[in-house]
Amino acid sequence: MNTSVKVVPLDRVPAPLLAVAVGALNGKVPTSLLSLDDHLGGALGRAISSGDFTGERDATLLFYAAKNPRRVLMVGLGRLAEMTRGAARRAAAVAGRKAAAIGVDQLAVHVAHEYRGGVAPAALGQVLIEGATHGAWQFRLKAIADAKPAVKTVDLIATREERPDMERGRHVGHAIAIGTRLARNLQALPGNICTPEYLALIARQLGRAYGFRVNVLNREEIQAEGMGGLIAVSQGSEKEPRFITLEHRGAGRTQPITFVGKGVTFDSGGISIKPAQNMEEMKYDMSGAAAVLGTFEVLGQLKPPVNVAGVIPSTENLPSGTALKPGDVVRSHLGKTIEIVNTDAEGRLILADALSYVRRFKPACVIDAATLTGAITVALGGAAVGLMGNDDNLVAEVLRAGDLAGERCWQLPMWDEYRELNKSEIADVKNSGGRQAGSISAGWFLREFVDGYPWVHLDIAGTAYTDAEQAWQGKGPVGIGVRLFTEFILGRARG
Repeated sequence: MNTSVKVVPLDRVPAPLLAVAVGALNGKVPTSLLSLDDHLGGALGRAISSGDFTGERDATLLFYAAKNPRRVLMVGLGRLAEMTRGAARRAAAVAGRKAAAIGVDQLAVHVAHEYRGGVAPAALGQVLIEGATHGAWQFRLKAIADAKPAVKTVDLIATREERPDMERGRHVGHAIAIGTRLARNLQALPGNICTPEYLALIARQLGRAYGFRVNVLNREEIQAEGMGGLIAVSQGSEKEPRFITLEHRGAGRTQPITFVGKGVTFDSGGISIKPAQNMEEMKYDMSGAAAVLGTFEVLGQLKPPVNVAGVIPSTENLPSGTALKPGDVVRSHLGKTIEIVNTDAEGRLILADALSYVRRFKPACVIDAATLTGAITVALGGAAVGLMGNDDNLVAEVLRAGDLAGERCWQLPMWDEYRELNKSEIADVKNSGGRQAGSISAGWFLREFVDGYPWVHLDIAGTAYTDAEQAWQGKGPVGIGVRLFTEFILGRARG
């Protein structure tokens, strides 16, 4: 996708579709849009005065003109006391989704100046690109191509004075858009295509494209490394597991920010098999891995002056005669033994090995992202990521990054009482604490394997994908984590 910032009057925008975001209207056309209303023959003014369009959040109204911009889409920001990054991003996503539905290949986006208070031009440029590309995203594996073209170009319409700042923001937003697109494409692929080896292939391609150091361990090497959790989960599948690491080196010998992503490319539950209904959605169980790979795409584009490591343990979780069984005991990379009481609590087993392995990077901090528990969806729905951690400063930093990214997180308590849920009579720990506080006991399980570094766990099971059509995005994967990880990295880079 191409993106740019253009200085051009609204009534002369060359794109076939111009989207203009406005807040709550008071029955009259905003001053900055009077020339555009003239271009539309007064149709905008009539729609506003009649109450047909009031600027309510997600509301849209499409107008047609005799020449470019032949279509003008008004998009509502809602009744905001002050403009926010999230509101602008969402309005742009509504516009991108509408552009994809219409079938135009070029979209121009503008926020009326009367509604920009609270968001600087650089931030506005970033979030408008993030939003428009998010809404316009489409993924198909159809043999017969759709008749409508994809949106290939997004232009931001700015004044001459604000163009330099908006251009800086556009550059960041463009990189995030590319990374998020990679993550969503990976999430959307079926499990017979997106296998552990396929994730390793993508990592190698990123390494060649951007000069990252990439290392991939095969089954024998994983076994030799002592990753008993990853080997145990993988033993029911004919597909070999992979343990993938990527390194971006932008700051000499400084300790790296380290991201860990769960990469279960299909999760049947193993012997503790899941219900058949909606099991096809378990291709999304590698969404944490997708977020890590998408973030490295962003790193390759932006090349920030920080060191970053990415770690992806990847496998399928399938039932067979060789599969892991309830009652088995496995030895983790850290050396702790784990009693298996539920083979569907598999993600934490492979993450345990990864959280032990990352010690060799001597990380400045570690953030893992995983579609870990259905319990987090019950607790928080699809509006927030569940967050747990062992360091208050890092927790606060991740919460801030999530707010900036529009990928909000909610901290859950990690009191010692919850640790008791994972006690085993025959091993150091068991892999499931039961239904009560299921997300927290899972977080505590991971914490058992965190040794000597600040750590935050993000449970993205409720936010990685959606099964509902929404104004700003369709059904399917959303690329959760790429924006948050990027905001965290950029915050560290700024110091």
